[in-house]
Amino acid sequence: MSGTEEVASEEVDALYSRLNAEAEKSGYHLNPDPSFTRELIKGLIVNERRYGYMACPCRLASGKKRDDLDMICPCDYRDPDLDEFGTCYCCLYLTRAMIEGGSEPSSIPERRPAPGSRKPEGEMEKEKAGEAGPPGARLPVWRCKVCGYLCARENPPEVCPICKAGRERFERFM
Repeated sequence: MSGTEEVASEEVDALYSRLNAEAEKSGYHLNPDPSFTRELIKGLIVNERRYGYMACPCRLASGKKRDDLDMICPCDYRDPDLDEFGTCYCCLYLTRAMIEGGSEPSSIPERRPAPGSRKPEGEMEKEKAGEAGPPGARLPVWRCKVCGYLCARENPPEVCPICKAGRERFERFM
């Protein structure tokens, strides 16, 4: 983020509140270090001004939304990173276990494919809509046994965003 782009404290506070509420509903938490988290949120605001979307501040955006869909916050890699490492790539989101364990986040490998190896134009949109790839490539669907909430991802969420039941209350639906 360049020093010429000023972000008002009120903007940061408003986005922080929104992201925090969304994270908590998903069973995640924002990084408890306020100065670190506020700088990441400033980066999201700057990227939204530059590109028209909140590209992850830890990755280089192309400026073409269709090419950056996978890195719009929360990025497509957040949930797998949280499942495997307890934090996302930029450390904006953490699991409860990471926060309660008091351990420092470790280095996380970049999951995003290199620019030359990304899918051709339009393929990402098809994949997100479930129209591309073989049937076996689709994500499993998880069902909360308490309220019936459904989500398609590699693993169930840590906490159900609807009824707050724990991960152990999810079953593989499809």
